[in-house]
Amino acid sequence: MRMSTLFLRTLREDPADAEVASHKLLVRAGYIRRAAPGIYSWLPLGLKVLAKIEAVVREEMDAIGAQEVHFPALLPKEPYEATGRWTEYGPNLFRVKDRKEADYLLAPTHEEMFTLLVRDLYSSYKDLPAILYQVQTKYRDEARPRAGLIRGREFIMKDSYSFDIDEAGLDASYAKHRGAYQRIFDRLGLDYVIVAAEAGAMGGSRSEEFLHPCEIGEDTFVRSAGGYAANVEAVATPVPGEQDASGIGPAHVEDTPDTPTIDTLVAAANQIAPRQDRPWTAADTLKNVVVALVSPTGERELLVVGLPGDRQVDAKRLEAAVFPAEVDQTTEADFAAHPELVPGYIGPQVLGPNGAPREEDRTDGAGGAVRYLLDPRVVPGTAWVTGANERGKHVFDLVAGRDFTADGVIDVAEVRAGDEAPDGSGPLELARGIEIGHIFALGQKYAKALELSVLDQNGKAVTVTMGSYGLGVTRVLAAIAESTSDEKGLAWPVPVAPAHVHVLATGKDPAVFETAERLADELDSMGVEVLYDDRPKVSAGVKFADSELLGLPYALVVGRGLADGVVEVRHRASGDREELPPEQAVARLRELLTGAGLSLR
Repeated sequence: MRMSTLFLRTLREDPADAEVASHKLLVRAGYIRRAAPGIYSWLPLGLKVLAKIEAVVREEMDAIGAQEVHFPALLPKEPYEATGRWTEYGPNLFRVKDRKEADYLLAPTHEEMFTLLVRDLYSSYKDLPAILYQVQTKYRDEARPRAGLIRGREFIMKDSYSFDIDEAGLDASYAKHRGAYQRIFDRLGLDYVIVAAEAGAMGGSRSEEFLHPCEIGEDTFVRSAGGYAANVEAVATPVPGEQDASGIGPAHVEDTPDTPTIDTLVAAANQIAPRQDRPWTAADTLKNVVVALVSPTGERELLVVGLPGDRQVDAKRLEAAVFPAEVDQTTEADFAAHPELVPGYIGPQVLGPNGAPREEDRTDGAGGAVRYLLDPRVVPGTAWVTGANERGKHVFDLVAGRDFTADGVIDVAEVRAGDEAPDGSGPLELARGIEIGHIFALGQKYAKALELSVLDQNGKAVTVTMGSYGLGVTRVLAAIAESTSDEKGLAWPVPVAPAHVHVLATGKDPAVFETAERLADELDSMGVEVLYDDRPKVSAGVKFADSELLGLPYALVVGRGLADGVVEVRHRASGDREELPPEQAVARLRELLTGAGLSLR
């Protein structure tokens, strides 16, 4: 490749809509270009990096016996309707109609199509196990696309599916994929943590995420020194034992004027009804948070979550817990429809099974008009200070199980550093990460919905057991760019770089260009991928800036030093520089590249 003819324009200024380093640099370096929010065009250098990542993915998938197929992105509605996901995906699904008014979708994922393909072609246990995969573009109508390729509306994913006769077969297929993912990320030089995760829209008995630890990541995960690791949505709060409330007197209401927040309530409690043993704290209060849930069909329901006042509701944990419903902000109209809810002073006495039934209430025996779910820490026998459902009043010594109950339990409070790990392996620490892979033991959800069965050894029809395994190819590219870049530009590792060596001819002396051309040819002849900056009227400073921005692993600079018989080898990642005679420089680059695992001629 020659810079003089390469389809490339580098930018000196960051794009206005870019927030994170990978987004800024991939656009500035001419790897991608924005077409619309969350949608990007791929330019020559970007496509080369993408192809190398895909090649590694394909090699490792093929190595576990997987076979590649390719489905359309535009799909009919009916299979997704059969599994319920036409509705469950809600507004995240791109829905389209053809000229005959038939419904189609742009696929967010392809479980249904893989299942139907195997159903159509396989009928016996002798056909199994089978693993099929594709590298395909997916579409999700993200409400807030951000961070460039990290959360887009169009993206490339490798999705694979295993088909087995039983759970033992699924376990083996799951283990194969887990190992393949580890090898893929190791080969790409990408740091990762494997964490327990929620299955979410996919369903299944278990799942794990591969997260790249990164400050700009959207996923929060936890880990302990003892080896526990989980996405924050999948953390189960250790449930304390029930407490003896026999020594606690009856609940009593106290005037607490101007106390709509937990902080003001604690201050008032310590003044109005001080404790003998210690001061009141936020952990002694029961906070009741009202949210609105919107079902995929558009139905709206209020939900109140009761949790200790020193905790906040974690939005992601809540979204995972109430899926497929979506969480929405409560409105004045919501409260007007439920006058029993007094903002800032809501207590459990009017909620769930504690509330007086009304005509529009459910008839299933669950109780009041507004559903009420409690944090696992609110166990029977615990006493609380909470709202009295009247402005300026709170109730003290309200005991769970004695004075109020709930419709159920919901574990959606924030997880904090220092909380005990669910498995007892020590205190948790929190970190952020980018999700780069997710594997699911699906079980029989999709096989049952789409009637995928085979005949077993006895001629009996049995439902096939499936696994699903996703890997975000474009997100992996962004994660590598994010983790290896610096203030000067990108810094690709050898396995994914669009070229291995950037040869720069700096100066006006014809001998510089002749030598640079010869060295580029020598490197090319041994199998090194070269980008040659042969632009004759571009200053050395601009060439150096472009080289650092583009981020090839090594640069070979032919310039003023040639008069003294030396050229310069620059290491992009470390910033090291070596001055060597031209032929020794070529030998040195060969040594560096073979040491990085590259096979050369």
